Amino acid sequence: MQEEYAICRTDLAAFIEKTFKMVSPGVPFKFNWHIDAISEYLTALTDRKIRKLIINIPPRSLKSISCNVAWPAWLMGKDPTSRIMSASYAQSLSDKHSTDCRLLIESPWYKACFPNTRLSDDNNQKRKYVTTARGHRIATSVGGVATGEGADYLVLDDPHSAQDAQSKLIREGQISWIDTSWSSRMDDKETGVQLLIMQRLH
Repeated sequence: MQEEYAICRTDLAAFIEKTFKMVSPGVPFKFNWHIDAISEYLTALTDRKIRKLIINIPPRSLKSISCNVAWPAWLMGKDPTSRIMSASYAQSLSDKHSTDCRLLIESPWYKACFPNTRLSDDNNQKRKYVTTARGHRIATSVGGVATGEGADYLVLDDPHSAQDAQSKLIREGQISWIDTSWSSRMDDKETGVQLLIMQRLH
């Protein structure tokens, strides 16, 4: 077990596989080369070798589990002061990813793997939870308000639905929100990281 912990602390692809098995029990994990590719780029984001990344990928390819559940938990495990903000086109979708991530962080396996990362008892909600080291993960929606909140990592997962993507008015409104409200949530413009992951819709 100690060997598994050591691998998952440094190998994001292995951590993604473990995450999938925990949040999707009973569903077989089918490894494919794209998991390694996503992991390599997310690790480069973590190390600040790149700071902005767009991943276009078909649906049902583990994009959200990889980028919006496993990666935030991995970041907080490696550095419990990490501040992460995530948004999707619907608040209900953001809430699901947030609660899946929290389920992972609060699992006995994760606590054994990352013993220095613990969620604070006084600020542990499905849309925002804070570590005892004052890092956090916040879930919001496109067009939503996160007044007074900031982050080191901005994760934009499915900024619009397949139906909304066909509307020029909606697309332009979402682009405006990204350029103004969303990008302003970055705490440090010189070191902050932005990830956009979605299927190509238009």
